Amino acid sequence: MSAPNLFLVYVTDVERATAFYSDLFDIVPVVTTPRYVPFEVAPGVLFALWSGRADRLTPRTPRTSEVGLIVPGSSAAVDALHAEWAAKGVAVVEEPHDEPFGRTFAITDPDGNLIRVSPVD
Repeated sequence: MSAPNLFLVYVTDVERATAFYSDLFDIVPVVTTPRYVPFEVAPGVLFALWSGRADRLTPRTPRTSEVGLIVPGSSAAVDALHAEWAAKGVAVVEEPHDEPFGRTFAITDPDGNLIRVSPVD
């Protein structure tokens, strides 16, 4: 059996979301299409934006999953990334704080999808 190798994030405006994620993570899409934009985040693993379900998205829809970014370093590395992203004007929904797994914070993309930053376990 294989491990998951495609992670989709539903977005309403694929161009806006592509610009957001490209800037936030400093990554370039593998290809850009009108409704689907994949980024290769590891060999054979895609993180993709898809607007094919845009008609089902509303800002009021609760988000029950998160895109995660695990950063190496200490709590200071998490705080530094928070400061960098906050300076870009991202929507911070959880300020940096300590959890059992370490320092963390959460932001949202323009569609309200959650993005959590945490340290390497």
